[in-house]
Amino acid sequence: MFFDNLQFSLNATVPVFLMMVFGWFSKKIGLLDDHSTAQINKFVFKTLLPALLFMDLSTADFRSVWDTKFVLFCMTVTLICVGIALLYSLVWKDKNERGEIIQASYRSSAAILGIAFVKNIYGQATMAALMIVGTVPIYNIIAVIALSLTSPDKDSQKNSSELWKSTLKGIVTNPIILGIAIGMLWSVTGIQQPVIMQKSISYLGNMATPLSLIALGASFKVEEAKGRLGITLGIVFIKLVLFCGLFLPVAVHMGFRGEKLIAILVMLGSATTGSCFVMAKNLGHKGAVTALAVMLATLCSAFTLTGWLFLLKSMGYV
Repeated sequence: MFFDNLQFSLNATVPVFLMMVFGWFSKKIGLLDDHSTAQINKFVFKTLLPALLFMDLSTADFRSVWDTKFVLFCMTVTLICVGIALLYSLVWKDKNERGEIIQASYRSSAAILGIAFVKNIYGQATMAALMIVGTVPIYNIIAVIALSLTSPDKDSQKNSSELWKSTLKGIVTNPIILGIAIGMLWSVTGIQQPVIMQKSISYLGNMATPLSLIALGASFKVEEAKGRLGITLGIVFIKLVLFCGLFLPVAVHMGFRGEKLIAILVMLGSATTGSCFVMAKNLGHKGAVTALAVMLATLCSAFTLTGWLFLLKSMGYV
């Protein structure tokens, strides 16, 4: 039984991270560069991931898929995690870095790693999509607040109103959110998809997971892992261990099992998303803490996610 559970956990996690290693290796030998990686990331985010989510949700029974309790749980826990991240940031004296600390501590790679992880186990990402509905808007709004209030760049404060407008617009027009919304609406209508449309979308959706992981791996820059190690180790512990230790038992107590519990695990314990660095830089922060947090959290999550999944599998919850 022990080895069966361990094999299940490794089968779920190792392929995901091997794709990331392949992406990193491809970058090292010159098959990919910064420009091509950025273009792949943009292509995956704007087309392939929305197609994948539409594919899963449009063919599902919306009434049986939607779970208000699950979505509210994801929203509530995310807000509590933000509060914990805020408390941790107060430990450090440099106020200019607190926004980076807060964002890197709570903001998970729900869209890319989350979908890949859940789909690798269950062959679909329906519950991951519902988790994204409950978390991604909060991720973006809180990030803007935290980074704006702690920005060392005064010029960024002058443009805060414009930033708010662009952020809210970004949430409403987020391709992933749109893919989820259109997929759910299509499910409600009950309209049968033409075979040509179904196959075309499935081709796009099936490319999303491997390409996104390869691009994520290719984005690693080891040279950015300089300094700020103490702060970053704390962020990684909170992101990968503390949140899971606190809220996975609550999720189990509330009756979440299987795919829903895996989606919650991803929400709580997946690595800090790379988009944190982009947002931090755009708001006048140095980004050193964020870059190191993304790199270390992604590396360590290969082990911690395997461990948490093994524990849940051994206890019969997934």
